[in-house]
Amino acid sequence: MIGRITGTLIEKNPPQITVDVQGIGYELEVPMSTFYNLPSTGEPVSLYAHLLVREDAHCLYGFGGDAERAAFRQLIKISGVGARTALALLSGLSVDELAQAVTLQEPGRLVKIPGIGKKTAERLLLELKGKLKSTGTAAKASRDNAPADASSDILNALLSLGYNEREALGAMKALPEGAAVSEGIRFALKALSKG
Repeated sequence: MIGRITGTLIEKNPPQITVDVQGIGYELEVPMSTFYNLPSTGEPVSLYAHLLVREDAHCLYGFGGDAERAAFRQLIKISGVGARTALALLSGLSVDELAQAVTLQEPGRLVKIPGIGKKTAERLLLELKGKLKSTGTAAKASRDNAPADASSDILNALLSLGYNEREALGAMKALPEGAAVSEGIRFALKALSKG
């Protein structure tokens, strides 16, 4: 089992990143909450990891904190919730927000996430009850620098989270000019959750 990856961040294509560890490039999928806090490419990075072995693929997922990885592991144990849905949930809600939604039994917060319908949200709330621990910390401020092609990265991130092109482009119209990728994704997700 691969539990942690430490190396140099060499590529960022939301939600996928590549980390070079002594000449071997590991491709990891990360939730947007982790993506927001990644350093610039070429910088050292250390992530908690989860290796998911399927019949047709070995997939590696990376997380900025152990609480995120633990939440991901709880989510994928639930029948009908795959890794992509778990990543979408952790991209749309922090671990604290997810734990709060579970504690307060609020399906409305979960149905705003693409791919989560009312029945799935209710099942998630029921099966996660008492299994998620709040981290008690606020998300760190983003350290990303705005790349020249930030808008295409933002669009790709929204599409990979399950939004269709019309929804993603509509959300991007309200973005502040010159927004960094992480800031733009955050703005767009807030706009989409209100809509």
